[in-house]
Amino acid sequence: MYFFHSKEIWQIFPALVPGVMWVTDVGDSVEVEPKLERWLKKAKARLAKGPESKFPEVLAWRQVYSQMGLKPSKYRSAAEALLRRLRREGDLPRLHPLVDLCNAVSVAFAIPVAVFDVDKIVGYLEVCKAQGSEKYLAFSGEVEHPNPGEIIFRDEEHNAHARRWTFRQSKLSTVGSNTTCAMIISEGMHEAAGHDVPTLLNALYGEMKALGYYPYPPVTLSADRARVDFSG
Repeated sequence: MYFFHSKEIWQIFPALVPGVMWVTDVGDSVEVEPKLERWLKKAKARLAKGPESKFPEVLAWRQVYSQMGLKPSKYRSAAEALLRRLRREGDLPRLHPLVDLCNAVSVAFAIPVAVFDVDKIVGYLEVCKAQGSEKYLAFSGEVEHPNPGEIIFRDEEHNAHARRWTFRQSKLSTVGSNTTCAMIISEGMHEAAGHDVPTLLNALYGEMKALGYYPYPPVTLSADRARVDFSG
């Protein structure tokens, strides 16, 4: 199993800073609520000073979506969508302890964090432009096909595990009660992403170890080191 961004993605988006981490012994019976409170409190304190739309982390992704020809107010990065929900509702939904933790840390840093069930990914996971023939399983149960040129997460069997980059994940590889191994990916585009993305993943690494999960040390990728292999 390996993960990478295509050369074309690096050429078009040279400001990209991705980080990735592999975690095993994932279970849904751990008590994560006390840890969520800390990170959600941090996000709320920042939101109290101004809306998420003004955060540099969010603005950078908005520029990316504009560059992709998408309307940023319609297609929001995962972090912006979560921050918006937190501002409006005062909390985030609870889905699975690992996902809940990643969502809480995501809003605290205002940077997208994706969590994939590794057993549902075939061969590799690549961030690339779609050909248009890939299959995306929506949460409605319908199978969609990404638009040609749309940025997706694609595996060896041409399953699209996310559409419009950080906008929406596929139902196919969402973490659930049967998940034992997961891949966590965070991507930043803002000026301080080179510092913030590794800091975010190191924070998650520590929190997951404390929960009894078994995370591998996170890896930050670059155009010169665009691929990471996992043997766990």
